Amino acid sequence: MIKVISHNDMGTSERGWLHSLFHFSFAEYYNPDNIQFGALRVVNDDVFDAGGGFPTHPHNDMEIISYVVDGELTHKDSLGNGRTLTKGQVQYMSAGKGILHSEFNRTDRPLRFLQIWIYPDAEGYEPNYGDYDFAWEDRENTWLQIASGQNGSAPVKINQDMKVSVISLDDGKEVAYELARGRQAYLIQIEGEGAVNGHALEERDAAEITGESQVVLTAKTKSHYILFDMHQS
Repeated sequence: MIKVISHNDMGTSERGWLHSLFHFSFAEYYNPDNIQFGALRVVNDDVFDAGGGFPTHPHNDMEIISYVVDGELTHKDSLGNGRTLTKGQVQYMSAGKGILHSEFNRTDRPLRFLQIWIYPDAEGYEPNYGDYDFAWEDRENTWLQIASGQNGSAPVKINQDMKVSVISLDDGKEVAYELARGRQAYLIQIEGEGAVNGHALEERDAAEITGESQVVLTAKTKSHYILFDMHQS
């Protein structure tokens, strides 16, 4: 089954320098029927204006991935890490017992990134940070797995049985993703327009995918996707 969620039906927030689209209940957007999808708890499509950002704040017991869509994201944390990430790069933080961090756009142009929170498979992990410079061409018309569970093969390892993959498809291209039995997926059309198993997707739309063995993407225009593959809940 494919359930398309239009970006027009998602939660939104405007806070001056911060413009957010909420895939699930978050902050002032609350929908009791839309708290999470499996272990996926938060996906915020955030745009920071020039100079905007979150000052130092805490997190605990959550696997957090930041995926940069456009612009530059600068991170600092209480473990002593500091890094600026650009388009297509990934930052990972296992909050575990507790960690403090800040995120800013230190440039003079907008920053767009996906802020992703995933429930861990247990509480109380030691806090951990990592990032990875994925080459953009490695996701052009082919799936690139950017994160996986500890027993997976992706460069970024999270404390949950979930595979996170991205792809950039040229106009008119079609590609399939195989879903194993007992798995479900959450798909986001980050950029462009396309279709999933024949269901139309506009930019920033999403799709909940259950009971399907194959996910077929067709790019109507040059498109950019992210897919979360997890146990069926």
